[in-house]
Amino acid sequence: MGMKQRVAVSLLAISAGGFSAWKAHEGFTDTAIIPTKGDVPTLGYGSTHYGDGTRVKMGDKITREQADVLARKLMKKDELFLQKSLNGTVKLYQEEFDVYLDFIGQYGQANWTGKSIQKELLKGNYAQACKNLLKYKYSAGYDCSIPGNKICYGSWERQLDRYGKCMSVQ
Repeated sequence: MGMKQRVAVSLLAISAGGFSAWKAHEGFTDTAIIPTKGDVPTLGYGSTHYGDGTRVKMGDKITREQADVLARKLMKKDELFLQKSLNGTVKLYQEEFDVYLDFIGQYGQANWTGKSIQKELLKGNYAQACKNLLKYKYSAGYDCSIPGNKICYGSWERQLDRYGKCMSVQ
């Protein structure tokens, strides 16, 4: 039995488990909602825009099947973005790839590009990249890590879950 090894990011795609976990975290809504105060309209499995780039608007509706197709299409775009952002050569474990893809899916590409997680991965500082996930604890200026808050504590719990998964492979 061989030792587990990191693989070049250019060879990775989200795992079935990673995609299922992402959908479960996002939850399904057939009508556009504002998930947390200060956020933008989302529908389906947390989609803020359609495959053509059109933004989701309040009042928009989607079926579960349409949402699944849209989620896969947007996830593929994020996979390609993640691979390119890491020069296609950074090596990751599948678990790390899934975690960072989940992060980008929630926080967006703008909160990845040139930021601390990406920078640490490019330097090969895997554990520090995991730790930097915990820097993302704010929503609309509110600290989501404050225990018991009803505004965005679920977002913080999701960060803690990502952090735990990431650190478990370090």
